[in-house]
Amino acid sequence: MLASDTDHIGLAAGLTQAVREAGALALRTFNAQLKHWTKGKDSPVSEADIAVDRLLRERLLALGPDYGWLSEETEDNLLRLSAHRLWVVDPIDGTRAYIAGLPDWTISVALVESGRPVMAAVYAPVAEEFFFAAATAGATCNDRPITVSAGEGVRGARIAGPRRTIDRLVEAEPEIVIEPRIHSLALRFARVAQGRLDAALAAGNSHDWDLAAADLLVHEADGALTTLAGERLIYNRSEPRHGPLIAAGRSRHRALSELLRERQI
Repeated sequence: MLASDTDHIGLAAGLTQAVREAGALALRTFNAQLKHWTKGKDSPVSEADIAVDRLLRERLLALGPDYGWLSEETEDNLLRLSAHRLWVVDPIDGTRAYIAGLPDWTISVALVESGRPVMAAVYAPVAEEFFFAAATAGATCNDRPITVSAGEGVRGARIAGPRRTIDRLVEAEPEIVIEPRIHSLALRFARVAQGRLDAALAAGNSHDWDLAAADLLVHEADGALTTLAGERLIYNRSEPRHGPLIAAGRSRHRALSELLRERQI
């Protein structure tokens, strides 16, 4: 945990400033012509991703030179495994949306300690929504406290997630309300934290940088984000990849998890 109030305040201010600067930088080339390409099998990346990554690395590592670093756009260095604290960064989460001129992309940053996020920011610059959370201190959007929606059941719940999974879920519970796709996974889970979605799902193959910041937001908003087996995620492992996930308020999370298991969805 963060060592002192002074430590907490300084890191929070530095993180907030860095992420807002990153959002402003990304906005300058949003809806403009820019170079973009594909890495790996099918993962888009743009020159904006690289520029934002560079800015965040400079700003955040200045807050703690001995902190580790894990970013989608920086070559991984397993020396991070020995770091007491680690910045986990997605410079632009939802790059496909960014390249296409769609608004639902974010800057997502978390500070991880002992495998769990202790401070997080998710910024949606187009909507001007800045989500922030710190361990045991709650979650906010634009400095206003947020909390997950109330409710215990799945019927009538507003859910977003992979289309194939949602379609199978609707077969099991036809009264589920299917919400439009949100390209940024961090924003999808942040919408659960603020109560605009009742639940959200993620398919397998998401990474630490997609999840760590939103994970803390959901938990600090009195929700749960877990594996299908109900396990909390552990970050900064040698393989920063995760399987299918569920996020919802705690009571609804239990009901949704049971339904997914019973129907083998």
